[in-house]
Amino acid sequence: MNSVRRLGGLAVRTLGVTILLTAQPPNRLTAQDYRAEAIRILRTLPLIDGHNDIPDAIRERGGLDSVNFAVSQPKLMTDIPRLRSGHAGGQFWAAYVPSTTMDSGPHPAVYALEQIDLIHRLCARNSRSMAMAYTAADVQRNFAAGKISCLIGIEGGHAIENSLGALRMFSALGTRYMTLTHWRSLDWAVASTDTAHRGLSAFGKQVVLEMNRLGMLVDLSHVNDQTMSDALHTSRAPIIFSHSSARALTNHARDVPDSILKLVAKNRGVVMVNFNPGFVSEAVRVYGDSVNARLEALRAAGADSATRADSLKAWNARAPHATLQQVADHIEHIRQVAGIDCVGLGSDFDGITEVPVGLEDVSKLPDLIAELLRRGWAETDVKKLAGVNTLRVMREAERVAVAMRSPPRR
Repeated sequence: MNSVRRLGGLAVRTLGVTILLTAQPPNRLTAQDYRAEAIRILRTLPLIDGHNDIPDAIRERGGLDSVNFAVSQPKLMTDIPRLRSGHAGGQFWAAYVPSTTMDSGPHPAVYALEQIDLIHRLCARNSRSMAMAYTAADVQRNFAAGKISCLIGIEGGHAIENSLGALRMFSALGTRYMTLTHWRSLDWAVASTDTAHRGLSAFGKQVVLEMNRLGMLVDLSHVNDQTMSDALHTSRAPIIFSHSSARALTNHARDVPDSILKLVAKNRGVVMVNFNPGFVSEAVRVYGDSVNARLEALRAAGADSATRADSLKAWNARAPHATLQQVADHIEHIRQVAGIDCVGLGSDFDGITEVPVGLEDVSKLPDLIAELLRRGWAETDVKKLAGVNTLRVMREAERVAVAMRSPPRR
């Protein structure tokens, strides 16, 4: 017997017959109904998250031998049991390269290589549940085999150390996107934290075009508005924002303004919405700025570190919190401005210290999908958000790469 009950304009399947019911109002559905529907949908396609910082979180804890990723890790936001519970089908693992490597410590390229090595070993060590993916077809194939795809994205263009040769070698190692900057500007691209009005240099445009030729996605999270615009006008393939939200809702430089969202629509790229509370809640952002200002005032007044720590603890206790619903608001805004084909998910889990209420870890991803269903999203649109859009962008980047590498016709 097949007896799936869904009300309020959703399908009811009884004894193998599917009937569309519209007579009962949507508010008759429970949260469990919407979550069950979300899970049913996620079983039909790979849900792809554009950005997760578990590689650096593992590195900070002593490396792979210190973390058993196959079992629950309560101090982390990501592990295989919770990826399974969240119905994740593909994950871009961030090969994060700290900006401090530009000044001291290992070379940025060495740090990136170590992160890429960690990702490959993490995937191999958990091969019953995970498999590397380098193309959209790989993601689909792994999903059909019941495995979570491991994809690599370098976070920070300083990793290439101004070398197109290094960029090509990172591509050969399986890197499928690179975030052009992190928090600090480079000679060839400007970070969102920089007040400079310049964007990509001539070399920066070469980097973008070489990434197009290699089939690497150009990631514009972390760059300033002019760099966003320059890259969108330079790239021959769709770009991505691997973990950014909408600036119209939260006035943070890391978020994407409507003017750029309109360019993304023309480019047919995808903005993967970030869950960072300061990027999705204006109240959280403003409160955070005020706390930073207070700490600076205490520091200037000569307060010792213990006093500052006590003050920070008290202020944090009064801080507002972001919510899952606000993340959904950002998704809906990007859909409204750029279109349903240009929005995705980029959680930033294990790279953020605070999370929205309701999105505490990767197991909660179906709850976000359920919220959109509650708001009236169609199944086809939910699928686009969850993974169809990202797979389309990957395929298009692969197509452009083949075209750019092909010899010109005589």
